[in-house]
Amino acid sequence: MQRLKGQTALGSLQWFVFLLSSSLAIPIVIGQTFHLSAQETAELMQRTFFVVGIASFLQGWLGHRLPIADGPAGVWLGIFVILGETAGSEPGAMLQSLEGGMLVAGLVLLLMGITRFIRRMMALFTPLVTGVYLLLLVFQLSGVFLKGMLGVDADGLDPVSALLSFGVLILIILISVKGKGSLRNYSVLLGILVGWAAFAWMGLAPGSPHSGGWIRLPELFAWGTPRLEGGMVITGVLIALVLMSNLVATVAAGEQVTGRRPEEGRGALDRGGIWNGAANGLAALFSAVGTIPLSSSAGFVRLTGLKQLRPFLIGCLVLVGVSLFPPLMGFLAGLPEPVADAALLATFVQIVSIAVGNITREPLDDRRNMILGISLMIGVGIMFVPSDAFASLPSILRFTLGNGLLTGTFTAILMERLWSPKKE
Repeated sequence: MQRLKGQTALGSLQWFVFLLSSSLAIPIVIGQTFHLSAQETAELMQRTFFVVGIASFLQGWLGHRLPIADGPAGVWLGIFVILGETAGSEPGAMLQSLEGGMLVAGLVLLLMGITRFIRRMMALFTPLVTGVYLLLLVFQLSGVFLKGMLGVDADGLDPVSALLSFGVLILIILISVKGKGSLRNYSVLLGILVGWAAFAWMGLAPGSPHSGGWIRLPELFAWGTPRLEGGMVITGVLIALVLMSNLVATVAAGEQVTGRRPEEGRGALDRGGIWNGAANGLAALFSAVGTIPLSSSAGFVRLTGLKQLRPFLIGCLVLVGVSLFPPLMGFLAGLPEPVADAALLATFVQIVSIAVGNITREPLDDRRNMILGISLMIGVGIMFVPSDAFASLPSILRFTLGNGLLTGTFTAILMERLWSPKKE
């Protein structure tokens, strides 16, 4: 009995560390992108941990019922960074629009789960479309992350920050490739800790903000009342479709590593869609980042053998509890931006391989090559067009046509639908 309790405690601790490492860097990057103060970044981190812990717990208890962690969605991070770069003097209004977008995405996912419409809509996101989207996401964000790692400002780049942050990137990749056992699962966390210590030793780490009180509940609508705009509504719907495709793939991987047969988990996708929708609504409510079931959870389960739900659920509750202590959140908000950018860039390396795997899942004939080439050229090309070029268009067109990520993905979907493959 004591041994079983010890295994449960150790398993819960490992899940807590996994949840923490998967969510730690993203609030820092968003805080830097929107020029939030250290205190505001600490509060964003608190709300993110709170939402991630609750979302993961609800999915494991009532949703897909698999030990699969939720985490801030990369697609939402992409939209946050892209809009943050163009927010100008009104970052608050943009954050309110993002709250509205998360509400829309959550509602769409909720309705798809209730109506059992998820599998039909999956036809839109073929492997080629998914691969195009992931590649465009990497192209869009890699420059942002590299800029942060180099410490680029008005005076140019910072050689010391660049050297340390690239050291963090190399360390994370080496641990993830050469690490043995469960050490691989902590590559991001270990890289962050080593990088943070190095920046602190060099006197480059920012100080932690002062937080009043020891316990504080997360603030509701910290960015203000959500705003619904035409372009953001379309974005929310598109993101819901992307989150849906990820949910299907992640649940399938989770069933494979846990040994649960698909027929035993019948309805898991519908329940997962409902609760993923609720999680994105929760993220809007607490002004955090919309979540998604993390595919990396399957690899974590395979390495650690943690197939039971109980340690996972306990780890989720521990994360929720930790999020209620502002001094700890203030300390974590002192993570240097170059370290956070290096950690995120390391995770995006894997996205490239996933994208290539999706694209090459079927032979690259003339049709698929043409769709791939046109979609990437349009998407990447728009990324180099000044945003002012679309200023005269209506807001809904300005947002969609001026966003290379969305336009390239729309192009791939449209061409896949209109250009049918030749029948053998």
